[in-house]
Amino acid sequence: MKVWTVANQKGGVGKTTTTVSLGGLLSERGQRVLLVDLDPHASLTYYFNIDTEALELTAYDLFKLGHQASGEQLMQAVVPSGFANLDVLPSSMALATLDRKLGSQGGMGLVLRKMLRDVTDVYDVVIIDVPPVLGVLMVNALAACERVLIPVQTEFLALKGLERMMKTLQLIQQSRGQENPYTIIPTLYDKRTNASMQAYDELVKQYGKSVWSGMIPIDTKFRDASHAHQPPSIHEPRARGVFAYQSLLTYLLQFKGRDE
Repeated sequence: MKVWTVANQKGGVGKTTTTVSLGGLLSERGQRVLLVDLDPHASLTYYFNIDTEALELTAYDLFKLGHQASGEQLMQAVVPSGFANLDVLPSSMALATLDRKLGSQGGMGLVLRKMLRDVTDVYDVVIIDVPPVLGVLMVNALAACERVLIPVQTEFLALKGLERMMKTLQLIQQSRGQENPYTIIPTLYDKRTNASMQAYDELVKQYGKSVWSGMIPIDTKFRDASHAHQPPSIHEPRARGVFAYQSLLTYLLQFKGRDE
């Protein structure tokens, strides 16, 4: 089972779009996909028109169980997206209180990893969307995955945000004694502007081969797909942004998962 975490400590860089786009493409290929929403803003959950207020269980309830949480309980909280092979573990606003209420408890950083190990026979790929804040949720997401996907808007302020994310990765790696491989994904690229081109060049200059060689363009079809509550590849399969994510997915699939 492959587990990818989509993370950046700057908002508005395309994290949820990346999560949904990759998940939709994988599910269309017959892969069994779980999208995990760990962001209290619940953008991924709302993307699929899931009403968190109407749910008995969300990701927050699983974290409240701490290390007693199991894969069986995770499956009880999972909600079908409405599209074949694609499920969602929904978020809720209560996740915002997790650090204050439970962050000091021992073992809280490995709750998600433990649950996902119990569902390796259920899903082929898990993609985790996390908030842009270093806390117990991001620690869980980084501990659970074998590759971190870091969407970065191709503008210079976003590059500063990336520096914070890289420092976070270093801190987590030092504390765990284990490397987190990562891929930097240039997003919101506008080939008509010098700013986008210069920011892309700076990304490659600073991070070299860690930067995916393609880029995700600005594409209004992403917004249309969101309004329709559909993965972009289903709503507008011939959109240029969808072609870009297809290329990204081909690149990412070359990396082996933990159990392969």
